[in-house]
Amino acid sequence: MDFSEYGDPKGKPVVYFHGVPGSPHESSIYDAPAREHGLRVLCFDRFAIDRAISGADYYQHIAQAINEKTQGAQLGVIGFSLGTHVALEVSALMPGQVRSLHLVSAAAPLDGGDFLNEMAGKAVFSMAKRNPGLFQWLVRWQALLAKRAPQMLFRMLFASAQGEDRELAQTPEFRAFICHVLQQCFAQGTTGYTRDIQQYLQPWSASAFASEVNLCLWHGTKDNWSPFGMSEYLAERFPSNARIERMQGLSHYSCLYAAAPGICAQIVNE
Repeated sequence: MDFSEYGDPKGKPVVYFHGVPGSPHESSIYDAPAREHGLRVLCFDRFAIDRAISGADYYQHIAQAINEKTQGAQLGVIGFSLGTHVALEVSALMPGQVRSLHLVSAAAPLDGGDFLNEMAGKAVFSMAKRNPGLFQWLVRWQALLAKRAPQMLFRMLFASAQGEDRELAQTPEFRAFICHVLQQCFAQGTTGYTRDIQQYLQPWSASAFASEVNLCLWHGTKDNWSPFGMSEYLAERFPSNARIERMQGLSHYSCLYAAAPGICAQIVNE
């Protein structure tokens, strides 16, 4: 299974689960802080996994790939946005190996509260749930834009940006970064993207909430992609103490950038 690697090649392993839309390039945000703290950040290209692999087999396939690459070493896990769901499901299959979980701008299950009405992506998630055929058409159209007009897709996605994301979206560096992520996201087609969305919308397994490792949720108070209440919900579902880092004034990606140094500093001491 292909992966991207950042930070210190000889450092303590950390597995990063990118968002949706997203790609392994997203984890490049962690390159500098990971090098500083002696961490090796791995992000597996899960969107390239064969379309026939889904459900619980999908998470098992990822867990096996991680085990093969890290040779069973203990590791830290970081999940971003909808990638937090995959991170939780996969971590549950690796008991004793995952030392800590850091969830950034976490997406909770939609049936956990009245989250949908607060989300900028309400129309997309509603479509995916009620009209899968139309949703598939939308995703194919997004994939076409990502290939031929990524700047246009960027403007559409960030038209509703709030908090610090609004300012971040005005910078050339961030626009280039996200356009690269979007192009890589759909490089293998649309199957990986739609699979993660569809599995996110299904009932989550009970084991996803059974982890007793250290859990920290990093969430911006102005996030309108994954509302702050989603992290509050997740923190209440875990049997052990879960801590929320309240990132005042930050939104979705601005939280991801701001949290990276703190996450690396914590993982190295765990």
